[in-house]
Amino acid sequence: MSDALPAVPVIQLFGVSKSYGVVAALDDVSLQVARGTLMLLTGASGAGKTTLLRTIFAAEQPDTGQVVIAGRNIARLRASSIPYLRRNVGVVFQDFRLLRDCSVWRNVALPLEIQGLPRKVVRERSQAVLGAVGLERAADTMAGALSGGEQQRVAIARALIAQPTIILADEPTGNLDPVWTLVVLSLLQEVARAGTTVIVATHDPLLIDRAADAQLVRLEAGRVVELRYPIDAPVDEAVDEVDELGDEALGAVQALPSPDGSAGGAPAAPWLAAVPSP
Repeated sequence: MSDALPAVPVIQLFGVSKSYGVVAALDDVSLQVARGTLMLLTGASGAGKTTLLRTIFAAEQPDTGQVVIAGRNIARLRASSIPYLRRNVGVVFQDFRLLRDCSVWRNVALPLEIQGLPRKVVRERSQAVLGAVGLERAADTMAGALSGGEQQRVAIARALIAQPTIILADEPTGNLDPVWTLVVLSLLQEVARAGTTVIVATHDPLLIDRAADAQLVRLEAGRVVELRYPIDAPVDEAVDEVDELGDEALGAVQALPSPDGSAGGAPAAPWLAAVPSP
């Protein structure tokens, strides 16, 4: 990780409100999320978690308030600049959004192919992230033939592969068993430690209990009703069964090749320079 940290948080929300008809999805939400933070966004169904994520990657515009990403108000970006923003935000959708008639490999490799990266880099990164989520042997399987849990892991791999500055994950463990839930948590923790800002919308009690090193924000009826900052994670021998699997997954993520083909973890390279100004 670079020693030079941004002067401002990566994500800032100032008084953000969003309504659908008479229903307030977000109500005067203000948050700051620093680089390298793992944040858990919790709350009951309908509390506003998904809407908040959608405002961050400009899929929704707030009715009032500001969303600022790396110092730039996204409402002031030209429409042509939004794809540059989204290219550097990895999103794990609740409904996966996979190409069901394409292979697992193609689904995962697609973000890099769109960027025009060399085939060697695409191949090596795809192999690494599929290994990290335990699906290297399913690379040639059609995504639509996978179970719900396997499709969820493909979606996670796709979000990781481009080494984005921000990862937004909407219920990423909803279809996973407890072992894979903890492995995915370990992956996201490691990615955050490497400098990526990670926001996970979840109501998974296991995830919330184990992620004591995460910032926690609880929403209720679109409002922030609880904000908890990280504490030291507890040591629990009950999760020993995931240690070996988790170590292998973390090693695969750390070995992801950079765009120049060299090995290394998530880069600190600021993508913001590539986003055209308004």
